[in-house]
Amino acid sequence: MIRSFTLAGILAVSLAAGTSQARVAGEQVQRPAPDRVIVSWTAAGPVDVYAADRPDTPRERMKLVSDNDADGRHELAADLISRPYFLLVDAADGQATRVAERVLPLAQGSNFRDLGGYRTEDGRSVRWGRIYRSGATPTLTDEDLRRVKDLSLSQMIDLRSSEERVLAPSRIEGVPYVSVGYSMGAISRSSNPVIPDMETIYRGFPELLAPQVRVLFSSLLRNEGPVVYNCSAGQDRTGFASALILRALGVPVETVMEDYHLSTTYRRPQYEMPKLTPELIAANPGAAMYAQYQKDPKYLTPQPLKDSSGQGYLTFALEEIDRRWGSVAAYLQAEAGVGPAELARLKTLYLE
Repeated sequence: MIRSFTLAGILAVSLAAGTSQARVAGEQVQRPAPDRVIVSWTAAGPVDVYAADRPDTPRERMKLVSDNDADGRHELAADLISRPYFLLVDAADGQATRVAERVLPLAQGSNFRDLGGYRTEDGRSVRWGRIYRSGATPTLTDEDLRRVKDLSLSQMIDLRSSEERVLAPSRIEGVPYVSVGYSMGAISRSSNPVIPDMETIYRGFPELLAPQVRVLFSSLLRNEGPVVYNCSAGQDRTGFASALILRALGVPVETVMEDYHLSTTYRRPQYEMPKLTPELIAANPGAAMYAQYQKDPKYLTPQPLKDSSGQGYLTFALEEIDRRWGSVAAYLQAEAGVGPAELARLKTLYLE
């Protein structure tokens, strides 16, 4: 049966947390309309569905919205303010699987999503509502800003170049903000800025972004609250940073790549960079490249993050880490001071 409950978002595509033995599987949250949410799953038997608007709400304080639900689907009324977090509890053995929206429902945001719910190699899962990845945020609406404020972010880490940050300053205010300056030229290196050599760019990320990696992991280890990090598209530099975090937490490479390729679905390029005027192009060296992109009809359609052979670009960065440092763990220790003790702390803080 359907019961009303206050929930959030316009778009929800979720992956679930839980143990590898959990009988609940295939969890998904979808929005067929702005005012409706459908939670679906598969299970061997009935499931109790709980909901709350905070990720750390204990079961006893969550609202039971459907009990002994055996059809694998439950629909609820929704609103556009709070963000929903669900707990699917196997009615037979009490095993619980936490589920939340993968993408924050922003009217003029791009690729702003939660790293929660991904399962690790040892059967744990990443906590929801703690680590967010995003594209640039220069065009967020006032309502978008209210939704972001509701996340209670403790820090925003901007992975973009100095030129990009000037061209598209974030509209998010009231959140401690950190960036490390570098030029657009440092990204492309010897690449053609119009037709970039993505392998060269990705192989350069481990060295280029080492200062940002130190800042990001330092913030995560301080555990002062939810953290968001971003670049312009939220896919390349942000994808690299996400891979480091997920691998540090023990998420399999296959899952890391799945998360990486979600950017092709969730990017909205028209909201990542404001329309560039001739004055901006003349004053900012990085503007010319983005102006070329905005003239290209393909600009509004995110392209697959793969080379002609089908290999994901992120693979090049991970291969470079293995070649030069031996492993992600060795890279993090050498470049960010994240050793075995720090890795253990990260898992304690961000896994359940």
